[in-house]
Amino acid sequence: MKPNPTQRLLIHITNQELYLLSSGGSILTTWPVSTSKFGLGSEEGSFCTPLGKFRISEKIGASAPLWMIFKSRVETGVLARLSSQEDITEEDLVLTRILWLEGMEPANANTKKRYIYIHGTNQESLIGRPASHGCIRLRNRDMVELFDRVEVGCQVEIQQSPF
Repeated sequence: MKPNPTQRLLIHITNQELYLLSSGGSILTTWPVSTSKFGLGSEEGSFCTPLGKFRISEKIGASAPLWMIFKSRVETGVLARLSSQEDITEEDLVLTRILWLEGMEPANANTKKRYIYIHGTNQESLIGRPASHGCIRLRNRDMVELFDRVEVGCQVEIQQSPF
């Protein structure tokens, strides 16, 4: 499906869901996510998920295979092994695709330099509950679908309460 520049993303911390919204505000698609297990905030080094208004500043990994591990936003050439519930490690890998967020408000202006992304994860069994180190994690197949449906500049809002 071709990206629509008037679409926007809404992420609800309480629901642990990401909504793709039409220009009119209708929900087009919903995906479960994981936000930070350390809570909410914009402090440098806090590993918290920031709140407020953002935009997608960069899309990285368009041609990467599913499960590709990224280090410093570069494909490593190594595919991840998914962690099962019994095999969860603390390693928070960035997989498959990256949507790099840029804060649009004074309170979250440091978001890009904090390297806050929407990305795929090696810990898919934790999706639906807070588990990340600040980023918004999606299942890898969901990440590909989202990546293909949004453009650089797409507006993103992260809210604590559901709408």
